[in-house]
Amino acid sequence: MNNVALNFEDGVTRFIACRPGETVADASYRLGINIPLDCRDGACGTCRVHCESGRFDPGHYIEDALSDEEAAQGYGLACQMRPETDLVLAVAASSEVCKTRAAALKGRVASVRRLSDTTFGLSVETEEPVGFLPGQYVNIAVPGSAQARSYSFSSAPGSARAEFLIRNIPGGLMSTFLSEGAREGDDLDLTGPSGSFYLREIRRPVLMLAGGTGLAPFLSMLGKLAETGSDQPIHLVYGVTHDADLVETDALEDAAAKIPGFSFETCVASSESRHPKRGYVTEHLADAHLHGGDVDTYLCGPPAMVDAVRRTFAERALSPASFHFEKFAASGAGGVA
Repeated sequence: MNNVALNFEDGVTRFIACRPGETVADASYRLGINIPLDCRDGACGTCRVHCESGRFDPGHYIEDALSDEEAAQGYGLACQMRPETDLVLAVAASSEVCKTRAAALKGRVASVRRLSDTTFGLSVETEEPVGFLPGQYVNIAVPGSAQARSYSFSSAPGSARAEFLIRNIPGGLMSTFLSEGAREGDDLDLTGPSGSFYLREIRRPVLMLAGGTGLAPFLSMLGKLAETGSDQPIHLVYGVTHDADLVETDALEDAAAKIPGFSFETCVASSESRHPKRGYVTEHLADAHLHGGDVDTYLCGPPAMVDAVRRTFAERALSPASFHFEKFAASGAGGVA
């Protein structure tokens, strides 16, 4: 069987398994996910999807349903396409329209680590490994409240435990739970995975830009790349406000040892820092890692950082081949916390 990740317009992702010779549409409907579909004969184009990773047999269709140009860009018809590898497909419809929703998951607190004054490491044990794309997030209900918070996975897909980096916000619901109430074995309700920020198939150099706990999705991506490898150069710039905010650098060193072509650097914004590289991430974007724009850029950090990187690219007359970003804000302010 080949696994297929269906990414819907509202950010929800559902995973299906296609049997040998089965089309994506047939597998979806077999599992109760009603992706857009009409003729089933490759004649109408209603089930057009975009393949962001993997290979498939496109099947038979007429040009009115799918042009040669669209096919060359990675589009296919779900009623005809048969996976030859695992696939990631973008579906031009919401999960609600397709009569599905984010999966509800049950977990338990395995451990809470105080990585720094500003960061917790939360490890969650689930009944089975959680399926997600490296870079995505999940919503975690805060025990004792009616609210949930969104956190990016820092663990790789398929890991025995789901790991998260969580910013310590004084008075915050999740921060208070982790610092004062969390006990090993406490039940947690998770919903997801979600998000359009995830690692695509690597076909050119990659530049990763992380701010604070925005490092989490990159740890997940690097965990996956340690398994699959890559023949392209990958560089990460990880910036924080204060020296003590730098966390998980051992994990980055480990990734550099396991992934050929991967390198990273860290920087600290505070003028009082003793770190060898001071300043913001935008001050450490070397030409060597920008590849003249022939680079896929991934950015996860606070809104101000996302805006600053965009301005820097514009000032340098640089347009990356692709630019994927996730803005996060303090819990309760929207975005991934």
